[in-house]
Amino acid sequence: MKVVFAGNYPEGTVEKFRQFLPAEDFDLVPVNDQKQYEELTDADCIVLRIFKAHRNIIENNRELVLIQRWGAGVDSVDIDAATEHGVLVTNTPGANAYAVSELAILLMLTLGRNLQAHTRSIASGVWSRTLFLDQTFTLNKKLVGLIGGGNIGRQVARKVQAFGASVQYYDKYRLSGELEKEFEMSYVPLEELLRKSDIVSLHVPLTDETRHILDARKLAMLKPNAFVINTARGGLIDDDALLAAVEEKRIAGAGIDCLEHEPLSPDHPMLRYANIVITPHIGGSTSDLADAMIPMIGDNLLRLAKGEQVQYVVNRQEKPVV
Repeated sequence: MKVVFAGNYPEGTVEKFRQFLPAEDFDLVPVNDQKQYEELTDADCIVLRIFKAHRNIIENNRELVLIQRWGAGVDSVDIDAATEHGVLVTNTPGANAYAVSELAILLMLTLGRNLQAHTRSIASGVWSRTLFLDQTFTLNKKLVGLIGGGNIGRQVARKVQAFGASVQYYDKYRLSGELEKEFEMSYVPLEELLRKSDIVSLHVPLTDETRHILDARKLAMLKPNAFVINTARGGLIDDDALLAAVEEKRIAGAGIDCLEHEPLSPDHPMLRYANIVITPHIGGSTSDLADAMIPMIGDNLLRLAKGEQVQYVVNRQEKPVV
C-alpha cells in the first residue's frame, strides 16, 4: 500500500511511521513539493498536512481509498469529490487540541497585558510602566464566550477557568448536561454570547454554515472592550469587518492565527495595530505533536490494511469532530 505524506511534517515524522508500520505492507513516500504532489497518480492513501486535496488530486489517483488529515480540520479536502469516488476522509480529532488551546490562551494573555504595545514602545526608546495601564486586563473574573464546544473548546474552558474566568458557549450541537456540568460551561444563544462576553474565541470547523459566523453585523454586537480570538479556521471571521471594528475602536483587539487570505503581505493594514496579534497558522503545529498524531494515524492505516473499519470518518457523519 502506497502511503503518500503530502505536505511539510516535523522532522523525523515519516521515519517514526516506518517504525510503527510493517515495511512489507506499506510503502511510505514523503512529498513536500507542490508540483510533485499534483503529478501523483498512484497513491493508495494520502496523509495530508498543509497541502489541499482538490477534486483533480482525487480523480488523478484512481486507486485512492483514504485521505487522512493530519489534524482536525477537513476544509482542505474536497469532501464531495472524495465521497463521489468512494474515498474515505478521516481526521484526528482532539490530537492537537492541547496545542491549539494553549495558543488561544497565549493570544488572550498577550492582548490583555498589551504585550505587543509594550514591546513596540520599548523598541522606540520609551520605558514606561503606566503608558498602557488603562488598556491592560487580566483573565480573572472575565466572561469567555466559546463558539464551539468540541475538544478544543473544552480545553480552552479548562485553561481560562484556571485563570479565574467563567465560560459560556454556543454550539449548533449542544453538549450533554453531564459535559456542561463537568466543564462548567453554560450554554447560551450566539447573539447573547456576543453581547455579554469579554472574550470571544472560535473553535468550530469551517463550513458553508459557519463561514463569516462573525461578520460585520455580529461584530457590532460585541462590547467595546471585547477581544476576538480565532485559532480555528480562516473564513470564520470577515477579516475586513474585523479590521474596521478595531480601527474604529468598536472592539478592543483581536488575536488571529487563521486568516481568510494567507500569508499576509508585510504592508497589510492589520499589522499596523499593536492590539491585533497575528500568528502564521501555528495553532496545531508543535514539534511534539507527532507523538499524539502518529498512533492515531498509524492505527487507521493498519485498520485499512487489515480490511477493518477506520476511525474518525468525516464523510459518513453529519458533524465533523474537532
